[in-house]
Amino acid sequence: MSGAHENTVSELKIRPLHPALGAEVTGVDLARPLSPEIFEAIHQAWMQHLVLIFPRQAISDAQQIDFARQFGDLEVHHQDIIRSKSAPEIFSVSNVDDDGKLMDPGHKSVAQISLAQRWHTDSSFRPVPSMGSILHGLEVTAEGGQTWFTNMYNAFDALSEDQRQKIDGRKARHDFGHMATLAPIKPLSASEREAMPPVWQPMVRRHPVTGRKSLFISPIYNNAVEGMADNDAIALIAELAEFAGSDAFVYRHIWSADDIVMWDNRCTMHQVTPYDLGVRRVMHRATVMGDGPVIAG
Repeated sequence: MSGAHENTVSELKIRPLHPALGAEVTGVDLARPLSPEIFEAIHQAWMQHLVLIFPRQAISDAQQIDFARQFGDLEVHHQDIIRSKSAPEIFSVSNVDDDGKLMDPGHKSVAQISLAQRWHTDSSFRPVPSMGSILHGLEVTAEGGQTWFTNMYNAFDALSEDQRQKIDGRKARHDFGHMATLAPIKPLSASEREAMPPVWQPMVRRHPVTGRKSLFISPIYNNAVEGMADNDAIALIAELAEFAGSDAFVYRHIWSADDIVMWDNRCTMHQVTPYDLGVRRVMHRATVMGDGPVIAG
């Protein structure tokens, strides 16, 4: 879109992509600030559809950051290997380094971001988890590398009575260091552990805007559940993750270059499908901070 184009509500179009979640948003230029009217329309669509796709948005990192900041303060990731050197608010989900060179598949950054191939929700390991994530596909793969999103409201609503009883009133532990047990990546340093100690979060949360209850798990970080033996806890998390990944709850996004995808971490999980690590994939994420602790459902 031309940078001279004025954003108007009349041109904004929102097209649902899946019965459970996901909508395409066109008729807006994210390189420009949002008027209050357009912000409200986009925010309302976000709350309704959980995941928004803005196609053909060839914006810079600075413009992505400016767009994201209209929704709240932004996180700065605590790890140097993930944080962009040029813009600390950018989380680099990439197998290409800051100099534009393809990294070896065994590189520690590539190994860590490959864990996103498991269901998770961003920043669940923080005392105040993130509100949402805004991901820009700068270089995308022709095969694999899809991002799947699941509606955790619907997953919660569909739980069996037995599953509900297992999670009712319980918390799960979200430990950033748990990732190191799932893949051959370097264990956290003492400073990384100190910066991000484990936290306990309710397994049922209430959304601060919609008021709806959702299932809250993040399997790449979950390694314990209150009142359960560790093996039983891991098995329960795996069972719930498999259930949440049921087709009825999931929108599968096939990336095109310069897609901007925005999702609500307070009521979704996501995962990436496998792709050839010898093919460049460059994605830049801005992460909107949460505005308060998780509200137990």
